[in-house]
Amino acid sequence: MRMAYTIEQYQTLIAAIAKGIKSVAYGDKTVTYNSFSEMSALKRAMEAELYPEKAIRRRKLAVIDRGFFPQTNRRWQ
Repeated sequence: MRMAYTIEQYQTLIAAIAKGIKSVAYGDKTVTYNSFSEMSALKRAMEAELYPEKAIRRRKLAVIDRGFFPQTNRRWQ
């Protein structure tokens, strides 16, 4: 399930990470995160939703083999 994040929530999370605080207040709710890695994962999710144009696009390259293999010496097999 995807949440609709706001820029204010994103900025609040960034400020908490910068200050080293694991407890963040979003409006009338307070959330305490278990670790900074959890906060970083949420930050990446927020960035992907709020700024999709900045997302890293990964390219997939095809590996093509033309059938040219070095000859093996069959005496030792």
